Amino acid sequence: MGQAICKELWESLLDYKTEKYVVTHNRKVGLLYRLVQLSILMYLLVWVFLVKKGYQVTDTSMESSIITKVKGVAFTNTSEFGEQIWDVADYVIPPQGENIFFIVTNLVVTPNQRRATCAESDRIPQAWCYEDSDCPPGEPVLTGNGVRTGRCLRSKNMMGICEIYAWCPVETKSRPMKPLLGAAENFTVYIRNFIHFPRFNFSKSNVLNSRDRAFLKSCQFGPENLYCPIFQLGYIVNSTGSNFQELAAKGGVIGIQIMWDCDLDKAASKCHPQYNFRRLDDTFSGESISSGYNFRFARYYHDAAGVEFRTLLKVYGIRFVVMVNGKAGKFGIIPTGINVASGLALMGIASFFCDLILVNFIKKSDFYRNKKYEEVRLAESLQQDLATEAKDSAEQPETQDGNSDEKRNGCECSQLLLSNSGLAIQEAGSSGPSRALDSG
Repeated sequence: MGQAICKELWESLLDYKTEKYVVTHNRKVGLLYRLVQLSILMYLLVWVFLVKKGYQVTDTSMESSIITKVKGVAFTNTSEFGEQIWDVADYVIPPQGENIFFIVTNLVVTPNQRRATCAESDRIPQAWCYEDSDCPPGEPVLTGNGVRTGRCLRSKNMMGICEIYAWCPVETKSRPMKPLLGAAENFTVYIRNFIHFPRFNFSKSNVLNSRDRAFLKSCQFGPENLYCPIFQLGYIVNSTGSNFQELAAKGGVIGIQIMWDCDLDKAASKCHPQYNFRRLDDTFSGESISSGYNFRFARYYHDAAGVEFRTLLKVYGIRFVVMVNGKAGKFGIIPTGINVASGLALMGIASFFCDLILVNFIKKSDFYRNKKYEEVRLAESLQQDLATEAKDSAEQPETQDGNSDEKRNGCECSQLLLSNSGLAIQEAGSSGPSRALDSG
């Protein structure tokens, strides 16, 4: 018994099974079938291979370095500063030339501040008072400039201001409506970017590979000079849809994005940097108190007596953030094979969709269903096989007289086997449901 089972399993390994196809002469369904196949083919060719380049191996782990350098000089003549020359050391913060830099375009100056006692700014609601108990000594004014001394400085029958110990006098001036360094619109910034894709060992820079030292001193970025990364600040701001003078008055944040999309199946000279400029701060607030960008810093000095004093600067300006993104792609047999196999698998959608229509939605769906699917009942199949075998045995001619009894006995045995099998099938049918085998 075990040997027979093993033999059947061994022989079944060499069997070949194939599908049964039903050809349906229906032009509408046939046209639909070809349209679905054509749509899948177009998706595979156009979107997967041409647009998304599904035949390539990609590398997105790009290594990048950025160096920035601002150039420009401005002259101002104000009542606070008098005649002043502004160069890179005065208006660029920080001076190291990193991927984030700040250009001072407007400022409020509070000179000659010394450690002393004075009245807090009347623009600080926490410093308002009516009596000395409203100014507990030693407590800081959290949104103010110093520590309370315990005195309330006020006139008769009027609200007063707490006295504080701080750098006095405190800042009281408002932001100028016109930017001090409006000429910064003509300043230039040099942005050098070096990239490397380790997977393909490919490196490139956004600066023209030239030994001509005069090139960077005379060129400026444009459609014809993609490898001269020297930009006017006004050009960058205007490319975001903002007005430079308005932005310079209260400050803001500008993003400079460099995008590298390199197809390494082509020459390296076809891999070009793409630049995009956009506002990164809140551009929808309008005249909101949260709009703009500013911060404070101080410059410290000592007088002849050795007493320290300082000049407080509240600066407004434009903060530039340079961001680099990129990817590189090159032909690979593995992604190509995967996408082709996926496309061929998608072709099965056309057959499934058309079968669904033929089986359920056309007028002769029952006829098509009967042709596509065959029901075979095991009990009926056994009866038909035994009956056919008995009939064939009965119709065979007797060639020898000595064999007539053997033939008769064979027929009787076949009829007995047929009757017994029929009885067994009937008993099996009464004891449980028959199984249906569908093919198609």
